[in-house]
Amino acid sequence: MIHPFFSSTLRELQLFILSRRFWATFALIVLIFAVSGPYGTSERMMFGVRLGYWLIVHAVTWTIAICFSVIAEVLLRNRLRHTLARMMIGSLFAALPIGFALGVIDFAFSGAWNEMNNGLQRALVALPLCALFCLLTYTAMHRQIAEVSTPQPATPAPGSSIRLADPEILSRLKPQNRGPLVRLSVQDHYTEVVTTRGQELILLRFADALRELGTTPGLQVHRSHWVADQHVEKLRRDGGKLFVVMKGGAEVPISRPNMDAAKARFGDL
Repeated sequence: MIHPFFSSTLRELQLFILSRRFWATFALIVLIFAVSGPYGTSERMMFGVRLGYWLIVHAVTWTIAICFSVIAEVLLRNRLRHTLARMMIGSLFAALPIGFALGVIDFAFSGAWNEMNNGLQRALVALPLCALFCLLTYTAMHRQIAEVSTPQPATPAPGSSIRLADPEILSRLKPQNRGPLVRLSVQDHYTEVVTTRGQELILLRFADALRELGTTPGLQVHRSHWVADQHVEKLRRDGGKLFVVMKGGAEVPISRPNMDAAKARFGDL
């Protein structure tokens, strides 16, 4: 079994890797640096070389800063309340390895160490860049980070609405959304979990979500949808298509391979 620390860290790193917004922000920042040519790069480098230089600089520094930020975010969850504060601490600690990495990149492009040959000086120069990376990342992705950083205790806290017999997937939800399962649906790289108390997106593969349903009676009616038996109202046909009508009024499509199973299970409703 993967240790909870590594599991949480990998989930948050996966969030960045799969986020289009993150990559769009990264590309925009690289372009801004390449066009403006800060730190004397506009005088020393042609645009093509400058673009390659800043692409490598940002790829390396963002990777280091994000890894440190995510590790700090996971380790400090029980000590600091605000996500940005946790990420900022990790990002600032990343300044030292980033300072060394900047020296290596400069050496690769110029063939010589520049006047900032002291590692500590480079780290100090990297500090504002680390803070900038952290702020930009948090601004672009704070909602998704908040979703995956929601604590997932192995045992329920006293007074919690979740019980030991409840499906494991409920422990991934915020306490106010924990209740009897109604349905699951795929939403991009997330799984939408709908309960009688609310709905929430979690960063979890649909196949893994299905494995965490436990003994909850239900049926996967589509490769992207699962419904709980007790919340199904009826079946509805529209031409050649078949739908599950939930008691709350939502309609869930049934794929052709699952029609017979759905009819056998809900046909008498």
